[in-house]
Amino acid sequence: MVQTAGTGNLASAQRIVIEQARYTAEHNAPMLQLVEKFKLAEGVKQIDVPKVGQFTAQSVGDGVDIVDEQDIGMTITTLTTSEVGMKIILTDKLVSQLNEDTFRMVGKQAGDAMARKKDRDLIALFTALNGGVDLGSTGRNLNIGNLGVLLGWALANKLPSPYHMVVHPWALADLTFSVGGIALGSATAGAALAGDYAVDILNKYSSTVNIGGMPVFHDGNIDIDTNADATGAIFSKEALAYAESVNYN
Repeated sequence: MVQTAGTGNLASAQRIVIEQARYTAEHNAPMLQLVEKFKLAEGVKQIDVPKVGQFTAQSVGDGVDIVDEQDIGMTITTLTTSEVGMKIILTDKLVSQLNEDTFRMVGKQAGDAMARKKDRDLIALFTALNGGVDLGSTGRNLNIGNLGVLLGWALANKLPSPYHMVVHPWALADLTFSVGGIALGSATAGAALAGDYAVDILNKYSSTVNIGGMPVFHDGNIDIDTNADATGAIFSKEALAYAESVNYN
C-alpha cells in the first residue's frame, strides 16, 4: 500500500524548542525599605508603639520651687497583622513535563507578587499622613518650587530624620522639566537652573535622586487617577511601619 506524506504529518514530526521563561517586569518598589519594620514574636498578637510628647524647661529664681509638673504625654499606636497569601496549584504532570524548574519559576512570580502587595499597602497609607491633610492639590506638577515648599514644610514641622519623598515616575519627570527650564508640554524655555542639574537628575533617574539632602524615590505602583493625578508623599521613616508575624514561605 502506498504511503503518502502530508504536510500535517511532517509538521507533527518537527521538534519544538521551549526557551527559558520570561517574566513580567515589575516597578521599582522602595517603600518597604523606607519605613520602620517590626517582627511579632511567636505567641504575640500585636505590638504597641508608644510616642511621648515634649517637656518645657523654665527659668527659676534662687530658692524658688518649681510647681509646674511635666506631662509625659504618651500615646500608643497598636500594630496587628492580617492574612496575606496566594494559591498556586502545580500538578505532578506539569512539574514532570515542564522544561524549566517549575518551583523556581512560580517562586519568583510569588515573590514579586508579595513585594508588590507590601509596596501598594504602604502607598495606601499616604492619605493618612499629616492627619489626612493633603500638602498639594490636584492638577499641580512637582516642579522645583513646589519641592522647595515641601522641604521647607518638613523642616518647619520637625520631621524626624531620615525622611524621604516617594512619587510616581511621571512626577519625577515633571521635576526634571522644571529644573531644565522647560514647562511640561511646552517647547518654551524658562529660567533653567545653573549647571547640569537636570542632567544629574536624569543620570540618577533609575535609582535615587537626592535634592536638598532628601532622597526622592520613584514608584510606579502609585496609581494615576482619571484626571492624570498621582499622590506621592514626603515622610519620616518613623511615620509609617510594617509589622510581620510569619515570614513569607
